[in-house]
Amino acid sequence: MVRLSHYNRTMSQTSLTPEDLAPVVASLADENRTFMSVYPGESDRRQAVHTVYGGAHLFKADSTGKLGDVALRSLRKFAPDAAALARILGASWQAAFAEKLYARIVEKLSREPVEDFRLDFEDGYGNRVDSEEDGHAAQGARQVAAGMTAGTLPPFIGIRIKPFNEDLRERAIRTLDIFITTLVQETGGKLPENFVVTLPKVQLAAQVTACAALLTMLEKKLGLAHGSIPIEPMIETPQSIIDRHGNCPLLGIVLAAEGRCRSVHFGVYDYTASSGITAAYQAMGHPTCDFARAHMIVSLAGTGVHLSDGATNILPVAPHRGENPTPEQIAQNFAAVHGAWKLGFDDNMHSLVNGIYQGWDLHPAQFVARYAAVYSFFLQGLEAASGRLKAFVEKAALASLFGDVFDDAATGQGLLNFFLRGIACGAITEAEALETGLSLEEIRSRSFYKILTGRRKG
Repeated sequence: MVRLSHYNRTMSQTSLTPEDLAPVVASLADENRTFMSVYPGESDRRQAVHTVYGGAHLFKADSTGKLGDVALRSLRKFAPDAAALARILGASWQAAFAEKLYARIVEKLSREPVEDFRLDFEDGYGNRVDSEEDGHAAQGARQVAAGMTAGTLPPFIGIRIKPFNEDLRERAIRTLDIFITTLVQETGGKLPENFVVTLPKVQLAAQVTACAALLTMLEKKLGLAHGSIPIEPMIETPQSIIDRHGNCPLLGIVLAAEGRCRSVHFGVYDYTASSGITAAYQAMGHPTCDFARAHMIVSLAGTGVHLSDGATNILPVAPHRGENPTPEQIAQNFAAVHGAWKLGFDDNMHSLVNGIYQGWDLHPAQFVARYAAVYSFFLQGLEAASGRLKAFVEKAALASLFGDVFDDAATGQGLLNFFLRGIACGAITEAEALETGLSLEEIRSRSFYKILTGRRKG
């Protein structure tokens, strides 16, 4: 039986010959390939849900475990059960949902409280005499090496150096050199998995170009593979959103890293300060921050570069300490911690709803609000996302059955990434992800294209 579509093709007449089409098709193919090299689509790499910044001089090989202990104590003291946490955060969760969420937060804080840590030589460290920073750079590298040996490092780790402006450029380069050289010497030529260098206050692409060139030289001298040290630019200046020509330079900043850029971070407080916002109004929720975030999201969509938001700077810390606080002081302590958690929860949810799945935490007690937001976001969206992905998988199966062209793998990858993100951070279990109709093997492949290809072959 001849299909009608085949019959129509055999009977149709065309005017253009293959020779006519060749130059047009060749030119278009070149442009499409160039476009795809810049916009390959959403990445299937794991992305941390937060980056914890701490002064480089304070970091120890076992720091992340200790931070988790502090976070867990804060949770148990100021929100001893699921109902209390829901009330503090103003969430109208059902009791069963709140219990599930609370249990998963406790498990996360016990197992993997920190997903990404940055030894900070910038704002969290300050300006010190050169000999002191030299010493802390070497000391920090040795502690990271010790953490590698002991298996106590978080899944992602790195350093934040000072900016590459004229005042601090030399200091930044020296710290970078000392840290990486010492680290490689201590580990016998290895870097931690997912090690990165964060470059703050980027104003122009040339600063990222210079950083990439320096890392290339270090890799060559230290026997590391070319490109093994990624760069994370920080967007903290108005000039990195709108340049002197009136253009948005964000994609150029990413491309200047020459393939090293996997994430871009937004620095809320330097950005608002540089935009003329007074200290009292510098906050995650300021409209000028949403303006900058929108530029980041639109400019880097489809590039595979992850985005990270900033931090809530109101910390959940009790103002009164001591062995015998008064009832009034105890009430003030609870109010301060609860208020900071509510603010952090709302800020984190704002980021998630707007498609930014990572942010900064500055204090371990903030982990409570972080994981409460992240986990509730994924768990509340689980049923709808599961249904959508299941329908998408069935559509792929039909495409395979009838031999049609199914080229919407990018949308499928986006749906799959919801589950990959949720599983990676502990919000969603693999068993819950099976409701999508995918197998564990398919989920663990992390690639919707591979799933589609495998089902075609099946």
